[in-house]
Amino acid sequence: MDAVVQWVCTSWTKKSRGGAEAARRNAAPIAFPLPALTAPFTHMVRMDEETDFEPRFDAREGVQRKAPSSLDSTIRLEEAEDRLRVKLETTPHGNPRRWRRPPAHRLARGEWLRWQVNYRLVGVCSGEWHYRLDTLNVAYGPVSPELFLSTPTYLVDELGILR
Repeated sequence: MDAVVQWVCTSWTKKSRGGAEAARRNAAPIAFPLPALTAPFTHMVRMDEETDFEPRFDAREGVQRKAPSSLDSTIRLEEAEDRLRVKLETTPHGNPRRWRRPPAHRLARGEWLRWQVNYRLVGVCSGEWHYRLDTLNVAYGPVSPELFLSTPTYLVDELGILR
């Protein structure tokens, strides 16, 4: 499978919901340059309030199907007839509930997809709300290191209101 996956997960608490803290959170990138690896590979990026939204990177050979967080979303990739079928399965633990979800997307070689979804989650131990934005960038075929910094072929926006 000639796929490149970049998961970008940003998490925060109510501290970063307004004012200067929210501005800092909103300035966090949703895509990064890719490492010098050969497809298939996964590039994971984590950013959170505790580290002032400084990115932490991890790159692995092969396609990692789970998001880099504790309550994982998963990705389904299937290759058929020279196309890559991409479907994001959201975590069942987050709000808002998504009763109607977008269909899977089929990418031709050279195309790429950005899929964004956000959540409000409750802390298991603390009971406090925390929030997460997952951005999934997926390319099919050869990629340049700067690919995900450009405009995607397809954009799926599942951003909901996080009260």
